[in-house]
Amino acid sequence: MNKLYIGNLPEGVTAAELEKVFAEHQIPFSGHFLVKSGYAFVDCPDEQWAMKAIETFSGKVELHGKQLEIEHSVPKKQRSRKIQIRNIPPQLRWEVLDGLLAQYGTVESCEQVNTDSETAVVNVTYANREQTRQADEVPLKILAHNNFVGRLIGKEGRNLKKVEQDTETKITISSLQELTLYNPERTITVKGCPESCCRAEQEIMKKVREAYENDVAAMSLQSHLIPGLNLAAVGLFPASSTAVPPPPSGVSGAAPYSSFLPPEQETVHVFIPAQAVGAIIGKKGQHIKQLSRFASASIKIAPPETPDSKVRMVVITGPPEAQFKAQGRIYGKLKEENFFGPKEEVKLETHIRVPASAAGRVIGKGGKTVNELQNLTAAEVVVPREQTPDENEQVIVKIIGHFYASQMAQRKIRDILAQVKQQHQKGQGGQSQSRRK
Repeated sequence: MNKLYIGNLPEGVTAAELEKVFAEHQIPFSGHFLVKSGYAFVDCPDEQWAMKAIETFSGKVELHGKQLEIEHSVPKKQRSRKIQIRNIPPQLRWEVLDGLLAQYGTVESCEQVNTDSETAVVNVTYANREQTRQADEVPLKILAHNNFVGRLIGKEGRNLKKVEQDTETKITISSLQELTLYNPERTITVKGCPESCCRAEQEIMKKVREAYENDVAAMSLQSHLIPGLNLAAVGLFPASSTAVPPPPSGVSGAAPYSSFLPPEQETVHVFIPAQAVGAIIGKKGQHIKQLSRFASASIKIAPPETPDSKVRMVVITGPPEAQFKAQGRIYGKLKEENFFGPKEEVKLETHIRVPASAAGRVIGKGGKTVNELQNLTAAEVVVPREQTPDENEQVIVKIIGHFYASQMAQRKIRDILAQVKQQHQKGQGGQSQSRRK
């Protein structure tokens, strides 16, 4: 091999200085010196001159007070036992570095290449190739808000599996048990070679960004549909996020609720797994009391319909913002307590009651309105046919979906009911005026 590696170079050394050193010692070279930060490469005319250069320079000749280290340049594919570690912080003690390196196998040598810069560079040689490969696969750790992780994982883990296959990496995500009120982030660990980790990081951040933008759009709708909603206080969205943008085109910015009247009380029935009742209630009822105070809503759990019921109904009564807070915390609690799998998004069934006379408006001609609702909100909206109205002449509308989808569907249905109510009031006003005439 005629190509040489020149190491331990002083910072700022030039090709001209290296040419001068080689000329002074009568060592011929071909081509130009390829100078990098702390090291360089050069070609010799043949193997004999390459060996002569190594014998002449390595550890014997100084340049700007530093001894040159010269050896054969080994192609990347053949660097089976040697790795280079850069950007080592100055405060890191060498015994700590030795301990970290030893975790991957037997270290034959650890040579410092450059100490002029603030961070250090070392060449590490392991006993065998497999140990070098393991050490080279330094894990990449990414912090992501728990709100986005479910969509990164995808249904049955499909999204995450695809990223692993496409980038040839192994990806794991920290347990929900590690989440706290003050730490809502999950740790995503990516293992693989540096190039593969870089590709995986790009794919992961792309999916997290998509989830973030979808949530911003959903929260934008919520904030304009519910006046005065304090998004940060709800605790369901990253507090560090920027202000929510104006509502998308086609969405009215006018609040459907009068600013001069107290918000209308709503009653919503949320169905949760029966085994989750204890978690929602908490020890001696502490959790459900705290939740009620936090949301400023009445929260009660109805008795089971049958002894072997698999779901229980949570009755939430309060204004729109209280509904948003209470339902959001219930969704979050079920996820935190692992009532849904780590690769599964929380989807619950919610019932709201609407006047039987307005059910047709929710459905629309030929089901047009309800289909538009489902396309807009990504929630499943069902108005069961042939319902018998209750004593208040009301029927049930079922909404099934994740939190934001369910919330948007509820608000859109409430908008339809408000329009029906306004039209009815206008009609009554017109009839009273015609009677006076």
